[in-house]
Amino acid sequence: MVKRFLASRRTGFYFRVLQEGAVGARDTLELVSRDDNNVKVANITQLYVREQDNPEFLHRAAQLEALLESWRNYFNTL
Repeated sequence: MVKRFLASRRTGFYFRVLQEGAVGARDTLELVSRDDNNVKVANITQLYVREQDNPEFLHRAAQLEALLESWRNYFNTL
């Protein structure tokens, strides 16, 4: 299933919760910040499964503070 998911290139979206609480049907989501490196979740997936020969993009991904440290370390080692 994971291989099919990655092959489809449908990665969805990513967000994190800054404050716990209940969310209702009419509540809104607010974009608090956007990373200046212009790296999307789909880009991270591409780097992970296919485009490891793109050093400039690997460097940009490794700089993402929102990315887990283990992923940043992985991109730094390629």
